[in-house]
Amino acid sequence: MNEQVRLFQPLTIRDLTFSNRVAVAPMCQYSAKDGVAQDWHLQHYGSMAASGPGLIVMEATGVSPDGRISPGCLGLYNDHCEAGLARLVASVKSFGHSKIAVQLGHAGRKASSHLPWGGRGAVPPEQGGWSLIAPSALAFDETFPVPSEVGPYDIDRLRHAFAEAAERANRAGVDVVEIHSAHGYLLHEFLSPLTNRRNDAYGGKLDGRMRFPMEIVRSVRRAWPLGKPLGMRISATDWVEGGFTPDEAVVYLNACKAEGVDYVCVSSGGLVPDAKIPVGPGYQVHLAAKIKAETGLITRAVGMIADPHLAEDILAKGQADVIAIGRAFLDDPRWCWRAAEALGAEPPIPPQYLRVGPKLWPGAELKKPSLVTA
Repeated sequence: MNEQVRLFQPLTIRDLTFSNRVAVAPMCQYSAKDGVAQDWHLQHYGSMAASGPGLIVMEATGVSPDGRISPGCLGLYNDHCEAGLARLVASVKSFGHSKIAVQLGHAGRKASSHLPWGGRGAVPPEQGGWSLIAPSALAFDETFPVPSEVGPYDIDRLRHAFAEAAERANRAGVDVVEIHSAHGYLLHEFLSPLTNRRNDAYGGKLDGRMRFPMEIVRSVRRAWPLGKPLGMRISATDWVEGGFTPDEAVVYLNACKAEGVDYVCVSSGGLVPDAKIPVGPGYQVHLAAKIKAETGLITRAVGMIADPHLAEDILAKGQADVIAIGRAFLDDPRWCWRAAEALGAEPPIPPQYLRVGPKLWPGAELKKPSLVTA
């Protein structure tokens, strides 16, 4: 076995050591009830844990009821949500050695959305939806209502909500908190001049547009134990002229690093519905490479990195430190095993499943060809 495979080398951040450089990207399941995790989440994340990734990032989790992306999304704003998360984390940790992160966020003008299989746009209040807030009174598209502009009360309550959610996550046994500052949700909306048209201290030039997200970072870092990593996900570009840029992302992340953020997952887009995004294998890696080089933050690359050889190449070139895998994990929850086999590393198979390995099962040679070959 090749012990030099970078994808399966450990990584230490603060007091936490991850067994490898594979992270399961956060993917909404739209299966919570009143923000509380259900049995679906247990089988979903449990199956990922059995594959052996170093980190599992649980889906976008609202810090307030109005911050959920949809009525079916996880929340972390009351005791019921906290108890459900604690049960989920304890169970998933019993299935393997993966560390568990929760992604805390507020969906802003894209909140109260229909479930993907239930319609487009926002759920109206009479059907269980809620009112929206955003930096400026600009609707996402014609299927969403015009949001109310964030006021002083909202800013104060959300600072407290993010901090309280971090405290709840810690009590629930979560290892890592990741702040959601991407994909057109509230913090990203503040950062981009396309959605932030304010003329007060929270708008205008980049330092003003960064002000509220930075207040959230400081609030969470104070509430989150110093020995536990704090991460962030960003959209490094809006892919639209006049939007948030990679250079602005560098400035923002250097400020976040100074406030105690340890790593960044570099995504893009999501702010406006008509962005022209050049989707393809590794299409966001150049953004991760720029941010890693110009901030020194531990950097996670994401975006159609289904081929383990591509993942290994990204790490070998120093473009990122960690690789996040999303839909490829939905397609094959044993992605880590396939990747290790393809790269010549030892697959992180739990002892209960060792009998499927080639040493104990002659039928291993008859397995369906991997979907992640070179």
